[in-house]
Amino acid sequence: MSTTAPNHLDLRTAYFSMEVGLRSDLPTYSGGLGVLAGDTIRSAADLELPFVAVSLVHRKGYFRQSLGEDGVQREQADPWDPAEELLEVGPRVRITIEGRPVLIRAWEFRVEGVTGHEVPVLLLDTDLEENTEEDRRITDSLYGGDQRYRLMQETVLGLGGVELLNALQADGLETYHMNEGHSALLSLALMEDELEGIAGEPAAVDIAEGLAAVRARTVFTTHTPVPAGHDQFELDLVRTVLGERRAALLEAAECVMDDGVNLTHVALQFSRFTNGVAARHGAVSRKLFPGAEIHAITNGVHAATWTGDGFRALFDRHLPGWRNDPFLLRQAITIPLEEFRSAHRLSKEALLEHVQRRTGVELSADRFTIAFARRATPYKRADLLMADPGRLAAMSREVGGLQILYAGKAHPRDAKGKEMIQRIILAGAEAGAGVEVVYLENYDMELGRLLTSGADLWLNNPRKPLEASGTSGMKAALNGVPCLSVLDGWWIEGHAEGLTGWSIDEDWRDESDSDQEAEALLEKLESVVLPLFHDDPEGWARVMRGAVAFNGSHFHTRRMMLEYLALAYPHRAVPEESELAGAAG
Repeated sequence: MSTTAPNHLDLRTAYFSMEVGLRSDLPTYSGGLGVLAGDTIRSAADLELPFVAVSLVHRKGYFRQSLGEDGVQREQADPWDPAEELLEVGPRVRITIEGRPVLIRAWEFRVEGVTGHEVPVLLLDTDLEENTEEDRRITDSLYGGDQRYRLMQETVLGLGGVELLNALQADGLETYHMNEGHSALLSLALMEDELEGIAGEPAAVDIAEGLAAVRARTVFTTHTPVPAGHDQFELDLVRTVLGERRAALLEAAECVMDDGVNLTHVALQFSRFTNGVAARHGAVSRKLFPGAEIHAITNGVHAATWTGDGFRALFDRHLPGWRNDPFLLRQAITIPLEEFRSAHRLSKEALLEHVQRRTGVELSADRFTIAFARRATPYKRADLLMADPGRLAAMSREVGGLQILYAGKAHPRDAKGKEMIQRIILAGAEAGAGVEVVYLENYDMELGRLLTSGADLWLNNPRKPLEASGTSGMKAALNGVPCLSVLDGWWIEGHAEGLTGWSIDEDWRDESDSDQEAEALLEKLESVVLPLFHDDPEGWARVMRGAVAFNGSHFHTRRMMLEYLALAYPHRAVPEESELAGAAG
C-alpha cells in the first residue's frame, strides 16, 4: 500500500500500550488489557480528543489455540501482514539496543468516533532489511520469548515510541499515558530529552530537575494486583540491552531496587498521577507499593461496540443518542420488560447459531445458559463451577437442562492454566448429557461480543483480591445479562443483590476459600438464580433491566475518559462544556 508522511501532528495526549484491540481479526491484543486499550481509544475519538496511541505491530500475533478431545491446549502462530491492511506513516527512526542501531517504522490504524473524528494508532515494527535478523523479530510475538526478548520489545515501545512522536513533530504533547508498566521506558526517553546537552554524568540537581519535568508530563495506569505480574529485569540485563549510560540514569533516578529494575516502580517514580482500575484495586495497589499515591479510576467498556444487535435496536428506539452518551442508558428502567426479553432472545439465538457453526454442537435457546470467558490463568478459577459435576447434573435434571459455555486461552508457558482448561473439559464429560459444556477455542473480540450479549448469566469467580477490574461483566450488563460474581474488582461497585445480579460470597474484605466459594456458587445457582429464571420470567427481566440501567449506564469508557480528563490530564486538555455537548449530539 502507499505510504503517508505527515510532518506534524496536532496532539495533546499520547497513550502507550503493549497491546491494543482494534479489530477482532487483527491479532494485536491477547485479552482484557488490549481490549480496554481499544475501547479507551474509541471513546477518545468519540470525545474528539487530540489523542494518539502507540503500540507494537505483533506480526505473529499472540497465538491460535486448538483443544483436543483430551482437553490439551496446543498453540500456533497467528501471523498477519500489516502492509495488506495499513499505511506506513511518517519517518523511520533509530534507537540503540545492545549497542546496535535498530530501525523502526510505524503502521497507522485510524479509529473513527461517532462524529467522524479520528484517532491515529501507531503500530511500531522492526521487520526491516536494515536490521539484523534477530532485531527484525523484536516486534513479532505478543508476550512471547524470554526476559531479554521482553525487555527489547519494551525498549522499542517506550524509547522507539517517543522517538517516533518526536520525528512526527508531535511537539504539543502534554501527557504521556502509560497503560501498564510495559511502556515505562518512555519516561527514560523523556528524561534523556530533558538532560540533552549536559556533558558527562548529570549532577544530582540535574536529575532532580529532569525528574520533575518528566513527572509533569506522564501518568500511569496499573492493572496488576500481584507482585509477580509486574515486569522485573536483572540489572545486568538492563545494562546489556539499554546500555551503561541509560542504566546509570535509572540508578540515579532511584529506579533500581535489589539489583533489578521493576518497570512498575519506574512508572511510579516518573509519573505525576497513578491510578488503579477499580476502587478495590487502588487500595490493593497502595499496599503493593507503600508510600505511592495511587488513585482509582474504574474501568469501563465502549458501549456502542459491545452492545449486541438486539439491544442496539431496542436502545435506538427508546433512547436515541445512547451510542455517544451511554449515560442515557439509566433511562432503560422505563423500557417494557417484554421488549427486554425479546431483545435478549435474538442475542441468545445468534450466540447459539455461532456455537453450532464453530463446533457442530446444537444447543437449545430454552435452556439456561451460563458463560465464563476470561484469560485461562489459575487465579480466575474458571473451573470453580465444575468442582462437583454430579451436583451440576442433579441440578440440571431439576430445571430441565444447563448449558455452560467457556472460552479463554492459557499463556503457552502457563502449565497450570492449561491444566485448568483440561479439568473443565473432562469434568464436563463427567457431568453427562444433562449438562452441555462447550469450551470454545480462540476467544477473541467477536466471540466476546456474542457471549456477553447472548448468555443468560455471566459468571466470574476470581480468587480475591486478585481481580483488578473485570470488564467482561460490564459488557454483559450492557446487554441485560446479570452477573454472578465474587465481590472483587468492579463488582464491589456494580453489585446490587437481586437488582443487577448476585454475589457468590458476602464479604469482599476476606481472601478466597475455593471450597467454600464453590459451595456458595452452587447454592446460589440452585436456590436463587435458577428458580427466578424458570419460575418468575418477569422478575428475571427486571434484573436484566436493572443491569442495564444501573451498570450499563455507568461502567463505560465515556465516563472513564471524562474522569481521566478531570483527574489525570492537564485541565486545558478537557473539552469545553459546549464541545462535549456537541460531541454528544
